[in-house]
Amino acid sequence: MRFLTMATVAALATVSFSAQAHGPSRQKVSESIEINAPADKVWKIVGNFQDGSWIPVVEKTEGKGGNEVKATRTLTLKGGATVVEELAKYDDAKKTFMYRIDKVDVKVLPVNDYSSTIEVEDAGGKTKLTWKGAFYRGYMNNDPPPDLNDEASKKAVSDLYKASLTNVKEKAEKGS
Repeated sequence: MRFLTMATVAALATVSFSAQAHGPSRQKVSESIEINAPADKVWKIVGNFQDGSWIPVVEKTEGKGGNEVKATRTLTLKGGATVVEELAKYDDAKKTFMYRIDKVDVKVLPVNDYSSTIEVEDAGGKTKLTWKGAFYRGYMNNDPPPDLNDEASKKAVSDLYKASLTNVKEKAEKGS
């Protein structure tokens, strides 16, 4: 009986240790906003992969490949940092696209292996705009510093999404 108890304790210790040592887990953020404008108008603002001007921190967008899969864009942010992205899926009829970040300084956006989807949905004359992302925190090893941990990564992405969606709402509703 005593042997079984020791074996159980050893097994639990092994499970506990391996759970802590596996590194970061994939994080997800999804933000949506209702816009008092038709979906076509909202899609004209966000639907061109080569135009990141609706994202408030973007100063300039340069790219190649249009809205074709594998198209790339470089977003130059206010302050001079850059983010390089690649288009993975694009569906003009469904008003959605998916892209991945190829290169970003974790000091600018504390994420790794980031992918994102933008969806524009008709909501009966209004529009539901959704931005979803999945990523790993900025520090890929155990014991991340506070500015590169899961919470910091999720907060940075969520704040970016909220500010950008609000900006699109203001642009789309202007003159509607």
